[in-house]
Amino acid sequence: MQRIISSFSGRFSKLFVNLMDVTSNLKVVFHDFPGGAEGFELVARFCYNKGRTEITPANVVLLNSAAKFMEMESDVPRPSLLNQTKRALDGISFWSWSELLVALKECQDLVSASNSSLILDKVLDCVIVRLASPTVISPYTSSSENSSFKCSCDTRSSDSTRNHFSQISWWFEDLLFLNIDLIDKVIKMMTCQRFDHAIISKFLLCYQRSRFVTATPTEKCKITEVLINLLSLLDRSSLSCKLLFDVFRVALRLKISRHSRSILENLIGSRLDEATINFLLVPSPHRKGYMYDVNLVLRLVNAFCNEGSCCLSPMRLSKVASLLDSYLVEVAADIHLKPSKFAALVMLLPDSARQSHDRLFQAVDIYLEVHGGISKAEKMRICSALNYAKLSTDALRHLARNSKFPSRIAIQAFINQQSKLENFSGSLSAEEIINEKEDSDQALLYATRVNLPGRADPLDLQLQAMRCRVTELEKFCGMMQTQIGNIPRTRLSSLGNNARFLPKLCS
Repeated sequence: MQRIISSFSGRFSKLFVNLMDVTSNLKVVFHDFPGGAEGFELVARFCYNKGRTEITPANVVLLNSAAKFMEMESDVPRPSLLNQTKRALDGISFWSWSELLVALKECQDLVSASNSSLILDKVLDCVIVRLASPTVISPYTSSSENSSFKCSCDTRSSDSTRNHFSQISWWFEDLLFLNIDLIDKVIKMMTCQRFDHAIISKFLLCYQRSRFVTATPTEKCKITEVLINLLSLLDRSSLSCKLLFDVFRVALRLKISRHSRSILENLIGSRLDEATINFLLVPSPHRKGYMYDVNLVLRLVNAFCNEGSCCLSPMRLSKVASLLDSYLVEVAADIHLKPSKFAALVMLLPDSARQSHDRLFQAVDIYLEVHGGISKAEKMRICSALNYAKLSTDALRHLARNSKFPSRIAIQAFINQQSKLENFSGSLSAEEIINEKEDSDQALLYATRVNLPGRADPLDLQLQAMRCRVTELEKFCGMMQTQIGNIPRTRLSSLGNNARFLPKLCS
């Protein structure tokens, strides 16, 4: 036996070159022989059959690996098993889809994906070509009723949508058997071939769900980290915010690397304008006092701003501002949320991101009511994010009369409210609309006329004076509304085109 196999195998020939006369008690053990006993049996049959054997898609990978191990390369003086397997691969383009999958499974079992292998590369190339062909139909249809694992689209979608999804995702279930190293190789090849990135992202999520059924915690970490890296290779527009948050929720339960988590957060940040408030309400990490993970939202919004720093559209920025305002209202009532964190949230976006600051004011109002014990400096820092020009008249009125806000902030609100009321009434001249310093001086004089306490703090005195002034303006506005309402319709109609010059009153 040794003589026959040695005549075909360079490895055996070297091993027995000095042992040809030894005939007893000779044993050779290969612990790492490709395919084990089955692989050695195929090689032995090839040798005993004078260099002839049937090579099929089912055994070509095993024969190729065994031939390499046994160093069966030379065609002189005996036929080479390695060369015969290489010639068999020349017809791989004529293999059926099922034969390709069998060969791919053999590659997974015998060939390391991290090492370059001619046969693995050939099989993968052919698989990618088949996947790219719109005419290929899988013999293992994932949308069939007998399918053991469903990777279908939303059940609420229409039949036509589900049929279309089945046509473009027929291969999903066929490749679920691949380990994560081969998936990494396959997806990278697909991205180079300009596959639809949206379909790739859906397959990756489908793969994750399937493999997690039996995976260990360590395997889940590796799968998630590889998937995150692959998602980062795809076009951002092909990634839905929901898909990314689905991956993120899984990653929260695993100990993935900080690098992988950073990549995932940057991906989510790039699609943050598609998120909803429920996506952001992530519980705070263990042993943190506050309710929600505020630091996560800070990182996501910063990632959004950095991602689109050059070409960030006003519409996308406005959507994120609206989302952040809703989040602020939710977290403002958290008694454990530090002023520094809340201030960082309210000042996170530029002023241009919001058309109105009413929702932001609502969040600040809630926070100051719940956190009444914070210092004046902290209140001023939080309130500095408010743009009074973007507050409605009702919001200004509420702010001006709100004792939770610092006096300086309330006075500024009074000034803006007064300006709006004067504009609405149309009864005051432009000369009476004064700047903040002049307004402050006149407010003190006005306070003496209404007999306000003489020893009050100047800022509080000014605040009370402004309240009286605004109250008078509101009364005057109401009187004018009443007078206009009493004018007969006939008189209004007789004004003709001049009616449009009537002043617009506050409501």
